[in-house]
Amino acid sequence: MERATRADSLKQKILSGGELAILDVREEGIYFEAHLLWASNAPLSRIEFLIDALVPRRDAPVVVYDSGPTGKEVLAQSAKNRLDSFGYTDVSVLAGGLESWKECGFELFSGLNVPSKTFGEYLLENRSPPEILADELNERLLRNDNLVVLDSRPMDEYSVMSIPTAIDVPGGELVYRVFKVAPNPATDVVVNCAGRTRSIIGAQSLINAGIPNRVMLLKDGTMGWHLAGLKLDHGAGRTASAPTAEQYDKALSASSKVATQFGVRTVDLKTLGNWQADSDRTLYVFDVRTAEEFETGHLPGARHAPGGQLVQTTDEFVAIRSARIVLVDDKLVRANMTASWLIQMGYKNVYVLDDSLQSVDLESGMAGPRILGYQEFDTLNPGELHAVLQSGEPAMVVDLSVSSNYRLRHIPKAAWCIRQRLSNAMTLRPPVGLLILTSEDGKLAHLAAHDLMNSNYRGIVRVLDGGNQGWENAGYALVDGMEDAMCEVDDIWERPYDRALNQEQRMQQYLKWEVQLMRQAERDGTTEFRCE
Repeated sequence: MERATRADSLKQKILSGGELAILDVREEGIYFEAHLLWASNAPLSRIEFLIDALVPRRDAPVVVYDSGPTGKEVLAQSAKNRLDSFGYTDVSVLAGGLESWKECGFELFSGLNVPSKTFGEYLLENRSPPEILADELNERLLRNDNLVVLDSRPMDEYSVMSIPTAIDVPGGELVYRVFKVAPNPATDVVVNCAGRTRSIIGAQSLINAGIPNRVMLLKDGTMGWHLAGLKLDHGAGRTASAPTAEQYDKALSASSKVATQFGVRTVDLKTLGNWQADSDRTLYVFDVRTAEEFETGHLPGARHAPGGQLVQTTDEFVAIRSARIVLVDDKLVRANMTASWLIQMGYKNVYVLDDSLQSVDLESGMAGPRILGYQEFDTLNPGELHAVLQSGEPAMVVDLSVSSNYRLRHIPKAAWCIRQRLSNAMTLRPPVGLLILTSEDGKLAHLAAHDLMNSNYRGIVRVLDGGNQGWENAGYALVDGMEDAMCEVDDIWERPYDRALNQEQRMQQYLKWEVQLMRQAERDGTTEFRCE
């Protein structure tokens, strides 16, 4: 087992195509600025929540890195130590971190979900699905032309902003539901997302499926609509219902042809069971249906990954590209379409489970992530915390939630910090008699409390039972704002439309960034995209 991996050696491992997970353990806001193309972001501050799903096999080769330079790979070494303690047996640190990669002349990428974004640009360049500009679409909507606009994003994104009249049909559902929302072949179908990728892939999905309708993508999505000076809807909730039996038969036939075209393979339950018992190969099992279907009943061990999001954010689900990937969908349509895209993106071991799930004892519910190394700490309940805050005794509340969540809702007078920086941040504050840690549901706060004790923090520490949600459930108020950040707010990257400040400029920069990705990927030389 290597304790350190050189940049040139890592590059060769990437090109060799064997099992390999590359984890960037810096915060998302830092990762966004520059990272390796095939690195999944697993911040050290939340790695316990992410690692089991990203790297399910404990013997899989893992390389962790931070910014470097040589001799200062502090975050990466801490991540290695933590993964070692969780039972991972083949973890090494990229010597010199990102600095060494850069010194070798290798490509660095900015942004999030870059492999998927790059593939979208590749697809646009090589297949050229028809585009429609915002102004033209607006004119056609005003004329009440025979067309339907399908927004290929999940409902939580769609409801924030959408094209007027658009119906929410997430990308993996498009072929499954299109015959329901556009049963007349004379109806034009326009697919949009916030920017480019899901519009491109969504439109091409319908074209690949051979639907008789004319299909177009809205150039630059809702951002392009906004930049054209047009008004967006906010809070819309239009959705597409499930197809009728006849419509489903059309969707299944269309997706089956796509599966044949791109060589989608199937696997039965017995073989899947054998793979689950195989300790020498990594296996991901994804249920690509809707959240409601998954919650009603799913294959034990399967992770929910809606097909459109799995294609859009593949690096958030799959850290090991050469692993076996099995997609589950009792209707097959969504699994067939998702598999076809993963194969075109270069994932070579993708399969669809050929089973209706009626012969299996299914699990119900939506379980949270498995948190490795989780131990609870001493707690106080919301009523006790409220009494402490009312008493005026020296006490401090620190919220470790994602900064965007803290900005929207947090306990009054609570400070904010990133877990990994809490110990250092506390040394810069006057001593307090009682330190209370909280987070969205309290679980991250429990981990942070143990961190503090291991760092020889001398104060009294308690965790708010149930976190901010427990506080709210107990009837206490939450406030908004970002009034007391104990460290730099770089734990996440905010999308161009998340905040009003310089919104148009940020949108333009984002769209320009997407366009240049293909040229950058060509210089990198590690993608294996294809389309037919």
